[in-house]
Amino acid sequence: MTSERDKMLAGELYDPNDSQLAEERMIARERCYALNHGPPREQALRRGILTELFGSGGDTVWLEPPFRCDYGINIHLGEKVYFNFDCVILDVCEVRIGNNVFIAPGVHIYTATHPLNAEQRRTQEFGKPVTIGNDVWIGGKAVICPGVTIGDRSVIGAGSIVTKDVPPDVMVAGNPAKVIRGHV
Repeated sequence: MTSERDKMLAGELYDPNDSQLAEERMIARERCYALNHGPPREQALRRGILTELFGSGGDTVWLEPPFRCDYGINIHLGEKVYFNFDCVILDVCEVRIGNNVFIAPGVHIYTATHPLNAEQRRTQEFGKPVTIGNDVWIGGKAVICPGVTIGDRSVIGAGSIVTKDVPPDVMVAGNPAKVIRGHV
């Protein structure tokens, strides 16, 4: 029998009220709380929380609190990822972020989405993974929507809503985000 967690990670409809998923979200909230409210000069403590929170990459990430996520363990980071203040990641599916990625204040990354049918939406949801390549810069208050892949070295303008894949080496901006400059 397939667990609700397995369905969630596979991008299938699942029950978000499942007890295992609720417990995993609570663990992530406790870790985020400790990270967001802990002593800022206690680097060893912060590093320990980051390595427990993220599925991988917590050993080299630099993160300015506050930070929030659903599960944390579904977030996989490359080397030297930087999150500025007030970032949110809804990681019901995997979020993979490459090396040397800069994420500005207030960026939201969503893998979670919901059925269009209202009755179904009351009890089920699903997700689509997000992938962000190497050397990407995401400007402040940008939103990365479910299922999006951002190519290496691309730049996402501040305030952009990214609803479709972004090729490598371009700058996108707007709502919805569109290529405004090639070969950055």
